[in-house]
Amino acid sequence: MSELVISNLSASVNDKEILKNVFLTVRGGEIHALMGPNGAGKSTLGYVLMGHPNYRITKGSIKLDGVELANKTPEERARAGLFLAFQNPVAVQGVKLSTFLRTAYNQLHPNEKIPIQQFYDNLKKHMQKVGLDESFISRSINDGFSGGERKRFEILQMVMLRPKMIVLDEIDSGLDVDALRMVAEEIRSFHNQDTGFLIITHYQRILKNIEPEFVHVLMDGTMAKEGGNDLSLKIEEEGYDWIRSG
Repeated sequence: MSELVISNLSASVNDKEILKNVFLTVRGGEIHALMGPNGAGKSTLGYVLMGHPNYRITKGSIKLDGVELANKTPEERARAGLFLAFQNPVAVQGVKLSTFLRTAYNQLHPNEKIPIQQFYDNLKKHMQKVGLDESFISRSINDGFSGGERKRFEILQMVMLRPKMIVLDEIDSGLDVDALRMVAEEIRSFHNQDTGFLIITHYQRILKNIEPEFVHVLMDGTMAKEGGNDLSLKIEEEGYDWIRSG
């Protein structure tokens, strides 16, 4: 069973401290939600976990299955099994979607020798599930994609690459109701005892389709509240002021 352990983590950007003494443990089979108002540091945590060069860890530890990641490159963290679905995925012109996924798969699973036709058959199956037409196979990554299509491609990467620990940053933004339901179905079908999820979101709307066992509230860069799914329901009804004042 995989385990992501974030211990006493502090991080800054442009010498401004954003994260302050964050503790969080996510184990395989668990679904965690990270909530909080704008500017709380939620997306920053995702970037810091993946090793974004603009963010500097000033204190603490990030371990996946006992291996320290804080001093690793983003590529090394990905090979270790950590995956981040971005809030605002960028376009990469000249790199075909299919080529990227095939190359990444071989990097992450070097001991698996899947015939190329089997890989493409699997890719087409999951593209249909997330609502992407097969024609996207030959298109450049996110080039000309709508906001919703970019989010669907993030989920496609997740199911194709099979990481150990998955961080979804605002995966529900830009999705209509039908697309949100489709994405939620793929997340639920992929969920297993070997994989942990950390879903970063402002609102409870995606959590209606994916019920988390654990909910954490980040405010001003630190964990302000933790609980079960009932906490997300209360936030949906009452907002965050009661946590600030409490």
